[in-house]
Parts: sequence; structure tokens; C-alpha cells
Amino acid sequence: MSDEMKTEKETAAAWFRTLRDEIVTSFENLEETQVAGPTADLPAGRFEITETTRAADDGSDAGGGLMSVMRGGRVFEKVGVNTSTVYGELGAAAQKAMAARGVPGMEDDPRFWASGISLVAHMQNPHAPAVHMNTRMFWTPHAWWFGGGSDLNPCLEYAEDTAHFHATQEAHLAPHGDDLYPQLKKWADEYFYIPHRKRARGVGGIFMDDRNTGDWEADFALTQDIGRAFLPAYQPLVERRLNMKWGEAEKDAQLVHRGLYAEYNLVYDRGTKFGLETGHDANAVLMSLPPLAKWH
Repeated sequence: MSDEMKTEKETAAAWFRTLRDEIVTSFENLEETQVAGPTADLPAGRFEITETTRAADDGSDAGGGLMSVMRGGRVFEKVGVNTSTVYGELGAAAQKAMAARGVPGMEDDPRFWASGISLVAHMQNPHAPAVHMNTRMFWTPHAWWFGGGSDLNPCLEYAEDTAHFHATQEAHLAPHGDDLYPQLKKWADEYFYIPHRKRARGVGGIFMDDRNTGDWEADFALTQDIGRAFLPAYQPLVERRLNMKWGEAEKDAQLVHRGLYAEYNLVYDRGTKFGLETGHDANAVLMSLPPLAKWH
């Protein structure tokens, strides 16, 4: 790996891992909660942790990460919290994609480095919302930037849950400028839209990409606050809903809504495309897909 921005890269990668550890602990603690309904007698879920690897075309080490997945818990039907740090040279398709986004010099020097955390949670109780969160740093010899955000995906919507999720994110973004939350909310509304369904996949959140103001410390601090907002924005919603009664009708609504999530991630999601194009572990890249979904 190149020594350029070595300290910054190490700092960012270490923080993504720290955030991962905090979330995993919090979610396992949630699994200890006594719940009502069909999953009440299940044992508390625990994360299964697998090391992931990425090999360059010549077989040399090109990074990897940790895939942490919990399946079949009493609260979470499937939740993944992945971290990765990968590097090497971008292939032709990825170079073209980067150049289209305005990254200079890709045809001359296609080296890259990327690190981040990605989380998707699909719930047992249909009243508890699914959620997505990620934060990341990307580097090439000619540019660096941060990206990420989180969005809420309830199949049964509650206005107070949506309000809490957005208000918490707005509070965490406030120290970085009064105009930032409206910008990132609008970006999320546009990014998490499903054109062929003519609707959003959820109730929105915040999102940014290609964040480079020229001040690495400031942009990293913003990225950290996006990550720090996640648990206080989301966990109270799960705690509020996990003991609500549900049956076949609610579960059917949940499975149909999951179809939207699967369609978006397979057709439009930039991170999914990048992970598969650059040869990262396919199981880790597709961790976001729900365990079950249905289409009418």
C-alpha cells in the first residue's frame, strides 16, 4: 500500500472498526431483551464473524475485512455489520466509473485504497424498521473523499419514528453547518429512489458522496458524526416496536417491502456495484440482501 496519506488512512480505518465494535455490542445486547410474539422462545442471537479477503489479479494480497452477520435472532432476522480495507488497482470498468464521477488521472495511475463500514438490519417484528448505514473513505493518487449516510426502511410506517430518526441525524450534523442536514437529506431522498417503482425505498435519512472540501480533518469529523448518529437514531425505534403484536398480514407486508430493498441494491446501489467489480468477497458485498422477500 502506498505511503501517501498513511496516517489519515490508518486513522479512518481504525475508527470504522471502533464503530463496528460499538454497534455489534449494542445489537447483541438488544437480543437479550425479552420479546413478545412468535420469536419470544428463540435464543438470543449472536454475530458470526468471518474474515474476508480480496486478491489482486496476480493473486497478491489486496486487503480484506470482517463480515459480522447475525441470523435468526429474536429481534434481528438478519443483520450484517461489515468493515473492510481494500487496495490495489482498479479494473477498466471501475476506472471508467471513477472518471465519470470526475476523478482525474485514473487512466494514468489506477491505484486506489478504500475503507469503511456497512450495515444493514432486517427485523423479525414487522413493526420494527429495517435500516441501512455506511461510512467510508476512498483514496486515489489524485483525489480522496468521504461518503456515507443512513436511511430508514419501515414496512409499517410510524410518523414519530421517522421524526426521531431525522431529528437525531439533524442534531449530529448541526455542528458542521446549519445548511448541511437539508443538503444531505435531499441527497438521500434522490439517491434512495427506485425509478422503476417511482417511489423511495423507505422514509429517507442522510447521504453524501465525494466529500472533499480540502480539509481532511473537517470532512473526517463530519463522517464520524454521521456514524455516531446511527445508534441513538435507530435503537430507540427498535426498543419501541419489538413487543408489538404481529401476524401473517404484517409479515406479508414486510416481505413485499423487502422486495423493494432487494431491487434497489441489485440494480442501483453504487457500493454493491463497486464491491463486485473490484473483486471483494461476494458474500460480504451481498450481505445487505434480506433473508426472505416476496413479490406479488
